Amino acid sequence: MSLKTRITWFFILSTLVPFVCTAWLSYTAMSSILVNKLQSSQYNQLAQVQMSLENAYDNLNIIVQQLAIPGNIGYKLRDYLYTDNESDKRILAKELETDVSLLSFTSPTISLTTYYFNSLKTALFANTSTKSDFNLLALPLPLSTRYQISNFAPHLSNERYNNGYVISALQKLDLPGQEEVYAYVESSYHFTAINEENVVTANPYYLLLNSSNTITYSELPEMYPVGNYFQNDQAEQTNGLDEHHYWFKTSSTAQGWQVVSLIPKSQYNAERDHWVLQMLGLLILFIVITLILAGVLWKTIFNPLHLFHREMKWLSNGQLHPIIKKSNIIEFDELLQQFRNMKNQIAVLFQEVEIKEKKRADLEIEKLLYQINPHFLMNTLDTVHWLAVMNGQKEIDQLVSSLNKLLYYNLGKLGELSTIEEELESLKQYLLLQEIRYQFKFDLQIEAEAPVLQTIVPRFILQPIVENALYHGLDDQGFIRVTVAEQDQDVVISVMDNGTGISEQDIAILLHEDQLEHKKAGIGIGIPYVIRMLDSYFEGKAKVEIESELGIGTTIYLTLPAGGMTVD
Repeated sequence: MSLKTRITWFFILSTLVPFVCTAWLSYTAMSSILVNKLQSSQYNQLAQVQMSLENAYDNLNIIVQQLAIPGNIGYKLRDYLYTDNESDKRILAKELETDVSLLSFTSPTISLTTYYFNSLKTALFANTSTKSDFNLLALPLPLSTRYQISNFAPHLSNERYNNGYVISALQKLDLPGQEEVYAYVESSYHFTAINEENVVTANPYYLLLNSSNTITYSELPEMYPVGNYFQNDQAEQTNGLDEHHYWFKTSSTAQGWQVVSLIPKSQYNAERDHWVLQMLGLLILFIVITLILAGVLWKTIFNPLHLFHREMKWLSNGQLHPIIKKSNIIEFDELLQQFRNMKNQIAVLFQEVEIKEKKRADLEIEKLLYQINPHFLMNTLDTVHWLAVMNGQKEIDQLVSSLNKLLYYNLGKLGELSTIEEELESLKQYLLLQEIRYQFKFDLQIEAEAPVLQTIVPRFILQPIVENALYHGLDDQGFIRVTVAEQDQDVVISVMDNGTGISEQDIAILLHEDQLEHKKAGIGIGIPYVIRMLDSYFEGKAKVEIESELGIGTTIYLTLPAGGMTVD
């Protein structure tokens, strides 16, 4: 991975790992707190509902007991049913209506109080009008039955103008000779709403179960229909979880029924889910901040690295002198300074190597020039020249004179420069000596453009090339053609002969191998000397090329750069 990727992952992991661990511990603790809070809230709410229902049923039972025998109103009903005196019957009927109305008035929660005669399918002495289809057989399953009084879970009211839900109580009266006379009382009831301070913001759904764990009232009849058992396999549990709801249950010890509250999972987990969303939001925020910090750190590191990269690129391109730029980071600036110091040292070393190489080349040239003592040799030859003149030896005189001129030129002061014109004149003297030595004349052709004759060149660069032509098969029919011309502002010197030619392998050795290889190949050091001389004086800008064909001849090209030599 790249450094940038590593930094990014390091920051992300260093942020996420502690955050995830903290979030997990917080989630566990928060879940436990929320569950305890929710359960406590639900049990408190159920206790309120239970108490409210118990009170409501107790009130109903008290009213029913007053309507039944031995209640005062119950005795008046018995007298009404058993008297045959119409006047007494009317008086008792009036008293019954008054007593029932007064009883309902003194109990504000009571909505309907009546006697129901099942054989007649009618209600008498009701405190208010009843529905035309009023029938006790339509009542739901009893929620509980105590002391011959049946209590019913919430159901639609039998009062004519009341379409709400009520709870009711019913007791069959024991009246000899009378069939199925009932005292029936209704009371309006609404389940207590959950306090706004509770965790769950929406009201739960309620179920009422009888002592058999059978559902007698359901606010979710599609999922929990009336008449079915509720969690019969978990009858002893007080809370649990089904497919859609969390449920909590409490029992009325006195009356034997049970009340169950149902909370949808989404509502039950609403606060926890809200907390989870907050944590996810914080996680995203932390990741964004982490990526920003990683980017800032990478940029802080990248700028110095970019400076290092440029410094190295300049070094690889030969730019040894540092360009001073700072990263404004102390550690990186110290490294950059050390790297620039190293570049300076390398530049100094390169300069020293160049100076040493130049001195070594000069020493080798000097060694070649001073392999013999030039003054002693020329003085001796001058003496021979005068002896030949005194004795009338013209050929010897000419030979010694040419040799003396040639040696004087070739063995001149080390580092002395010459011109192309002087080089050509020296070449003529050299060939004159060779004609006398080999007793045949060479066809020497020199073609030189006047503007380039005064071009400054190193000494002794043409004679080794011509000497190479003489030593490699030039005969009486041989010719040497020297051409000097300006081409693309460069000076091109070509030396062509019609000798035996040079093989490609020997050409490669001449142009590219060192002096030791030349000796091994038996080629000599003339042309390699010229190549090294030109490289030394023209700093590698001069070019030497050889074209040769065996049995036909050889042409050597010297291309000297425009502007001449570089002279210290």
